[in-house]
Amino acid sequence: MTFSQAWNIKAPKPGDRDYIGFATLPEQIHRKSVKRGFDFTLMVIGESGLGKSTLVNSLFLSDLYKDRIIPDVQDKMEQTTKIEKKTMDIEERGVKLRLTVVDTPGFGDALNSEESWKVCVNYIDDQFRQYFTDESGLNRKNIQDNRVHCCLYFIPPYGHGLRQIDIETMKRLHQKVNIVPVIAKADTLTGPEVWKLKQRILADIEEHQIQIYQFPECDSDEDEEFQQQDRELKAAVPFSVIGSNTVIEVGGTRVRGRQYPWGVVEVENPKHSDFNKLRNMLITTHMQDLKDVTEDVHYENFRAQCISQLSHQAQRERSKLKRDSVIPPSDGNFTETDRLLLQKDEEIRRMQDMLAQMQEKLKATNHSNDNIVNI
Repeated sequence: MTFSQAWNIKAPKPGDRDYIGFATLPEQIHRKSVKRGFDFTLMVIGESGLGKSTLVNSLFLSDLYKDRIIPDVQDKMEQTTKIEKKTMDIEERGVKLRLTVVDTPGFGDALNSEESWKVCVNYIDDQFRQYFTDESGLNRKNIQDNRVHCCLYFIPPYGHGLRQIDIETMKRLHQKVNIVPVIAKADTLTGPEVWKLKQRILADIEEHQIQIYQFPECDSDEDEEFQQQDRELKAAVPFSVIGSNTVIEVGGTRVRGRQYPWGVVEVENPKHSDFNKLRNMLITTHMQDLKDVTEDVHYENFRAQCISQLSHQAQRERSKLKRDSVIPPSDGNFTETDRLLLQKDEEIRRMQDMLAQMQEKLKATNHSNDNIVNI
């Protein structure tokens, strides 16, 4: 029985102005979320020349890298991986999104690229650590979420699968971030070559036990169109993409594409690339799931490790405190830390003595009351 039935009231439908009931909770959450806005952080990893910047600009219809300076060959030989972060605010139909794109210029460009992955891993860990510190502090209401929610890993189209640097980097990232593999510059391959490269990459991923982002299963009550879209997204991994910020007129229609002597490659044409599928996955269908997996899986693993380390550190300090309080240093060289630990130990002992005295007084009082009752 509902609230309205219990009081014999004609129940308005949800959405009506006079409706009273908890069925309006989704609307309340929606209004609050829209007012607060959303954060999303995207990391792109891949060597120079694969079109990472162009693809990001194509995905979000922006120009994030207009001031970038392209290094020459000598600089690339000595260049190390850096972190370059760009943030922009996007608003669509009243919904605000704060998008942060983390680029990794210099990745794989140096002669010795064995440790290119370290900068990427350290950045992800630093964001987790900062969020853990803010979450443990006093000002929890204004926490800025800079955790990396998705990593687009760019794979070159030339080759026969994953290279050693790709395997090593992805193996060190897969337990920290949602990896979405992307085949860059897919217009350099024919249709059969794209399919063959995708199968080889998936085989390498399975062989080396690399965990890429797994699309959640569709609910049984979803409509057939959404289920078909979900099946197409899963079948398209790794996404073969083309990026371009150039508008070309084809058959009287203006499209974004690349002009070649033999014809035009259209970025948003599903026959030419998986660009639309990747954009729909990132923006339309799976952005919230990427954030949920980051929160519930990757960050929770990091948080559990931090708590475990803090617990072990506290246990070691307690052991050291007990050891130092029983056997003080024979040479009399007390450090400031030793003095503070001894003071803390003395405070704990005094508190324990006071607690024991209070318990004895309480027992004595109870015993006297029992005697009075017996008399």
